[in-house]
Amino acid sequence: MRIAILLYNGIAALDAVGPYEVLSRLPGAEVVHVGERRGEVRTCAGTLGLTADAELADVPDPDIIVVPGGRGQTDLMAEGPVHEWLRGADTTSTWTTAVCTGSLILAAAGLLRGRRAASHWLAPGELPALGAVPCEERVVFDGKYVTAAGVSSGIDMALSLAGRIVGDKAAQEIQLMIEYDPQPPYSAGSRVTAPAEAVAALRARSRFAASPQ
Repeated sequence: MRIAILLYNGIAALDAVGPYEVLSRLPGAEVVHVGERRGEVRTCAGTLGLTADAELADVPDPDIIVVPGGRGQTDLMAEGPVHEWLRGADTTSTWTTAVCTGSLILAAAGLLRGRRAASHWLAPGELPALGAVPCEERVVFDGKYVTAAGVSSGIDMALSLAGRIVGDKAAQEIQLMIEYDPQPPYSAGSRVTAPAEAVAALRARSRFAASPQ
């Protein structure tokens, strides 16, 4: 089972590393970090580097595609090598997935037309213009396409996908092994539960147009 995780400059680290921690533990899994070129990419903050071990052409037919989001997503919205690779790899993939604003990249490549999709809570307003149907669920399955909301939800997406692939028991063992037992100190993890001033502050700093309330 070959799992290709797309890397590019400006990704959100947990968008890639969260799913990696889960999916790499699937029986028979081979994870390949793939990019337009081999070598290091820098994450959003610029202080962490991740390494692409393969170029796009080296991994034409992965079983699972994972597209992380992050500020660098903006640079991958235009037609180019990443879109070409995604469309080609999608023709044979068993699952095509995205985390956070990675769903915008999938949609821009034409893979989410008419499909329900999640994205970061600041970005769902971008999806309709790309042909996708925005949903506020944390993880959304639509056929073989699986999308997750912001950043940390990539772990939930990967565990949900693991359950579909190897069954609930094995997925629960993975969850226990990584001790994924969220007990956050604040109830501010969604725009519904977060303080209004926090929501307003992040909206004001967002690179996206205001999304529906």
